[in-house]
Amino acid sequence: PRGDAHMKIYFHMNIESFSNCYLVVNEETKLALIIDPCKITKEIIAQIEDGGYELCAVLLTKNTQGHLHGIATLRKIYTFDVFAADTDIAGEKVILIKGEGNLELAGMSVMYFALPGHTADSIVYKIGTVLFTGDALTAGAIGETSSSYARTTLLNGIRTKIFTHQDDTVIMPCHGPLTSVGAEKQFNIDLNPLPKKRLDEL
Repeated sequence: PRGDAHMKIYFHMNIESFSNCYLVVNEETKLALIIDPCKITKEIIAQIEDGGYELCAVLLTKNTQGHLHGIATLRKIYTFDVFAADTDIAGEKVILIKGEGNLELAGMSVMYFALPGHTADSIVYKIGTVLFTGDALTAGAIGETSSSYARTTLLNGIRTKIFTHQDDTVIMPCHGPLTSVGAEKQFNIDLNPLPKKRLDEL
């Protein structure tokens, strides 16, 4: 299916780093992919095995240790492809993705686009009506940047590439709670700073 009629997303939070890992499965094909395997727990493995799923891909929003730490654990059990914007992943053969495009994975259409400006350039994935934004955009804030130019670049990218999606599009970040495009348009303090008059009133 090209939409999300057969898609289920299982959310796992790593308490140690307060980072989110997402297991996305296609109930029709019984194929699965994982986004940002920060830490692979017994619960994630049990979910894959008990559901009878076959892991076919790992998608990284950013090439940092916190996002890919669990790949080594998964490699002990499964054979899968790794998709990332950087080849610098120790011991891994990576399918390099740049710019924007579409992938057909687990019987689902996965759209991706680069979001430069963050401390390490990010890749955002869209599956069905869900955006996986990694660290670049979380509930109420944007990712860290190294300069005012990088911050402006990231802000512009969020406005032109994420805020152009429908307001009810769900955002699943690598850290913090789930949010939506509409909520971030209205409440994200980095994208909608309070006017000076309101700041003085606080």
